[in-house]
Amino acid sequence: MTGKEKSGGVLERRGAFLTAMRQMTFEAGHFTTADLASAANVPRSTAQDWINRMIKEGCIFVKEEPHGRNPAHYASRSALPQTTCKRIFTTLDGRDVEIFHECLSSGCAGFCEFHHRKAGGAAISVTRDGMIFRERSRIGEENELRLDFAAVGLAAVKKDGADIIQTIHSIPGGPAYSLSAMMGHAKGVKGVQITVGNGVVTGEVRTPALTPVTIGVDDTDRKGCGGATFALSQALMKYLTDPGSVIGIRHQVAALCQDIEEKTAGNSCSFIELAVDPSVLPTLAAKVCRFVDEESVSDEWGVAIMTSITVPEGLLRLGEKIRRERVSMEEVLETAKRSGVQVYGKKGIIGAVGAVSLKSQPQEILLDPACPIVF
Repeated sequence: MTGKEKSGGVLERRGAFLTAMRQMTFEAGHFTTADLASAANVPRSTAQDWINRMIKEGCIFVKEEPHGRNPAHYASRSALPQTTCKRIFTTLDGRDVEIFHECLSSGCAGFCEFHHRKAGGAAISVTRDGMIFRERSRIGEENELRLDFAAVGLAAVKKDGADIIQTIHSIPGGPAYSLSAMMGHAKGVKGVQITVGNGVVTGEVRTPALTPVTIGVDDTDRKGCGGATFALSQALMKYLTDPGSVIGIRHQVAALCQDIEEKTAGNSCSFIELAVDPSVLPTLAAKVCRFVDEESVSDEWGVAIMTSITVPEGLLRLGEKIRRERVSMEEVLETAKRSGVQVYGKKGIIGAVGAVSLKSQPQEILLDPACPIVF
């Protein structure tokens, strides 16, 4: 600052540079010296002087050191949370992919659910369960993504080795900030590549391809002896969940046929959904059966394990029948084998298979056997 320059001028310039830095961080997740020079219309040497000053003041930080011909990337610090994305993970079944965004805010989960549904694109279905926003897609299938009606949406999904890469497009602003500055901090994310062009921020989010697992459980209780299948299955999910290999997604209760004379209480079964590292899948069934056998108060317990994202139509029709009338063990075993469902145990197998057949049904259908199943 020269003797003729007013201190207010320096403060105004500082504020203008800091605003530009924050805006570029907000929109793209980072900025370079050239970006700041262009935004502020100053020489690169001046822009670098201000960057050095802001680093010393703690207002910005070096996000990526320079390497080769690639310049350093900087980002502004903020009182905003580092991320509202708690965890992002994906499951793979052939070409079918299911993407899960576990949020720290139900408002954020609701926002993403609404806009991803409106955007269309590669999303086949979009749902939300509490803090978890989930969408199904298929590798190689893409439809028109409409960002004139939505702020953010899924453009494409592809497999790269043992990973899934989801391409997300968003308009500048809040959705772009989440994509560029927050998703990379979520658990399960291996990396996010950001590009900006034509008024659209594009992010490629890389996550491991996990295996979808649905486990149905039934007949773990006994009249006069206590026990509750819903409690045992919830404890099972907690027992199986491991930070490095198994993610617990949700636990649900479903009502079965109410006209079974030997039923206990409301004749309900339970299922849990997991995302499992393929390396631990071979030992999962033994671990499940050991836990259920040790914790069940009934010797008639049954377990069914399904490793698919969608429910085969034959299994859906069996589930509908189990909710309506008595079915034979032979029919259940035959349908389970044809649908790729593994079964273990005794009489409870019928209810356990019925449980996994209902994994895609909404809450109101799960709890009311009189409601027709959605095919």
